[in-house]
Amino acid sequence: MPVLIFVLIVVLYVISSIKILTEYERGVIFRLGKLLPQPKGPGVILVFAPIDRIVRVSLRTIVMDVPPQDVITKDNVSVKVNAVVFFRVIDPRRAIVEVENYHYATSQLAQTTLRSVLGQVELDDLLSERERLNQRLQQILDLHTDPWGVKVSAVEVKHVDLPPDMQRAIARQAEAEREKRAKIIHAEGEYAASRRLADAAAIIATEPVTITLRYLQTLTEIASEKNSTIIFPLPIELLNLLVKAQPAKEPGSAGQ
Repeated sequence: MPVLIFVLIVVLYVISSIKILTEYERGVIFRLGKLLPQPKGPGVILVFAPIDRIVRVSLRTIVMDVPPQDVITKDNVSVKVNAVVFFRVIDPRRAIVEVENYHYATSQLAQTTLRSVLGQVELDDLLSERERLNQRLQQILDLHTDPWGVKVSAVEVKHVDLPPDMQRAIARQAEAEREKRAKIIHAEGEYAASRRLADAAAIIATEPVTITLRYLQTLTEIASEKNSTIIFPLPIELLNLLVKAQPAKEPGSAGQ
């Protein structure tokens, strides 16, 4: 009977020592307080308590939202900026041994790095050069988290909250810029039109009858609109053509 009880205890101990790790998990084993050379898993592993202690580590990519940070830009504009950080554990042993809580440590490092990096750029660069700033943030974070066995794959500045006064100033600046472009485009159009008119005047000067044909064409266009009254100027060139078209009188016809 005591043997049966002993065997039953052993069987229950072995069953309780069986651990199952999923594909994305690794088990960091401490045997008598010492770290084993290699993490265990995935699959079925044996953890003999109390000799062994297991710490489960997930290898999946973690998406961490950085809380809004008060940032004063290089040109002394106060803004609130938040971001999102993508990172994953690549070395479970270092992630457990080298830092107490790699998730919390990465979060705090991301907040301080966000404030320090964005505080060195001007507001225009913060709004227009997001890609360059994201790469710089990712490089700095990855450099500091590499000793922890954590790989920061991407950092994205998600939202920049501007003060209402600055929003109105930017809106006025954008409106002035649009008016500037409109005036430049209008001036360029006027210049192109004047060049075309000058070319047309040069052609008409060589053939005066073309201005008469143009007047007649304009008259046809006005008449097609069914107007009851048409005020149409009579060009001098047309009168000159009519005078030239009259037959010249013979010299002796005046005294008869």
